[in-house]
This record gives sequence, C-alpha cells and structure tokens, in this order.
Amino acid sequence: MNLYIGLLRGVNVGGHNKIKMDVLRALCAELGFEDPRTYLQSGNVVFGSAKTDAAGVAHSLERAIETRCGFHSDVVLRTAAEMRAVVDGSPFAERADVEPAKLAVSFLAADPGAEVWARVEAMKIEPEEMHHTAREMYVYFPNGQGRTKFPFAAVDRALKTPLTARNWNTVMALLAMAG
Repeated sequence: MNLYIGLLRGVNVGGHNKIKMDVLRALCAELGFEDPRTYLQSGNVVFGSAKTDAAGVAHSLERAIETRCGFHSDVVLRTAAEMRAVVDGSPFAERADVEPAKLAVSFLAADPGAEVWARVEAMKIEPEEMHHTAREMYVYFPNGQGRTKFPFAAVDRALKTPLTARNWNTVMALLAMAG
C-alpha cells in the first residue's frame, strides 16, 4: 500500500472552487483509496492506494473533482517518504532566525528543468529568500506573506507545471498524518 499526500490547488480560496472536505474524502473513497483523511479546508488529503502510478492517481482525483464539483483543480501528490525528504531537505532547517509560519513550500507536479529554474532564480525576489529542489520551491517571507512583493504570477508562468504551496506548519502536520 502506498501512502499519498494529495495537495489540491486553488480550492476554497476567496469563495471560489469550493469543495467540502467530507466531499473530498468521499471522492477518494469512491476511487478506492484507503482511509482518506483531510487537513484544514484548503485541499489537503492523506490516503492509501495500491496504485503506484502517482500521476495516474492524481489525474483520477482531478477528474473526479471536476465531475462532482464542476471545476478543475490540479492535484499534486507526494508519498509519505517524499514528504519526509522535503522536510529533511529544507535549506532553512538549521536556521534559528526562520519562523515556521513565514516559510512556504511550493510542490510542483514535475521538474521544470534546469533552464526554467535558472530563469526563476534570476527574478528579483528580495527580501524573500528562495531555494529549490527539482520539484519543490522553499520560500521564506521574513516580513510575512501578507505584504510580500514576491512575483508569484511570474514564477508560476515560468515554471510551466502545476504547483501548489503550503506553509511549513501545514507541511509538518501532513507529514505527521502520513506518519
């Protein structure tokens, strides 16, 4: 059994793309996923599946959401082991000055490649600090996300792959749920 952490993009934000978490759990159960559990109202679900094709699992959940809820939401999946690697690989782990509530991780559906990452790295993002792996982008917002001038839209366009962000506290909670 594979344990997956599903991260839905752009649900329940500003009254758009509404999906109740009990509906999300029910959709997962209907798809044959084991023990679906949700966290918060922002589209986080942990479940088991015998399927090993993560892209196929994500696609089936996307189709189910579209059919049942009437909108498309990209679904980015990580296994429990991959989420553990995200936490263990944080470039901010040893920094005492980093407040967890001001750290976010963007999870990408695929590695956009070195050329694309180079374009993102060239963008002006100060005072924020950004580091990445192939499929994750860690961004620290020293002044919080509320007043940031971080070029989210430009980064999103440059990456050319679905992504969705979670704050560090949510990342840690999802990892704990995946236990």
